[in-house]
Amino acid sequence: MRFDILTLFPEMVETVLGQSIIGRAINKNIISVHAHNIRDYSQDKHRRVDDTPCGGGMGMLMAVPPIDACHTAVFNMAPALKTKTVYMSAQGRVFNQSIAKELSEYERLIILCGHYEGVDRRAVDLLCDDEISIGDYVLTGGELPACVLVDCVSRMIDGVLSDTECFSKESFMNGLLEYPQYTRPIEYKGLTVPEIILSGDHKKIEEWRKKASLKLTKKNRPDLL
Repeated sequence: MRFDILTLFPEMVETVLGQSIIGRAINKNIISVHAHNIRDYSQDKHRRVDDTPCGGGMGMLMAVPPIDACHTAVFNMAPALKTKTVYMSAQGRVFNQSIAKELSEYERLIILCGHYEGVDRRAVDLLCDDEISIGDYVLTGGELPACVLVDCVSRMIDGVLSDTECFSKESFMNGLLEYPQYTRPIEYKGLTVPEIILSGDHKKIEEWRKKASLKLTKKNRPDLL
């Protein structure tokens, strides 16, 4: 799967996504991540990409022309791929595991990252198929949300994780939170691993995990029940 991220801070994206499991998936060519500097597509001699909001207001808005030029050039790098363009926006639908699964069905995602006070709305209307938020709060830019999206979606791509079970039994995949997990030492500061986990009886372990999943969901995320 190919990810193209349109941003003013490509180094930020490359640093985050170049690490750990996602970084290894990139090195193995299982996925590809390309960060494109929108500023490179500015026609302004000072490479400006922003301007003051029409009608007044605080801050600066990213202008349409450099975003449009960047998106056009990037789209034409792999026009045959099944592509969706996403704008990371606090006004978008809230990201979850179901949306991640939906996005993983595409061959390519183009992700637009806003900054400052956001982008001229026409950039979204002209270029984007979807708007996604990672939560009900506001960040300084779309780069971190874009990294979250890429990380979450990539984990569902064949070969990124060692086995599909690594994500298929995690929190939210079945509508509930994942059951608690333990490793050695068996006892630590008075807390012990539940005996049933150590029993070797896989049927009983599975039953315990289902009950523990429900209990944890009820406690931490009752809205999911």
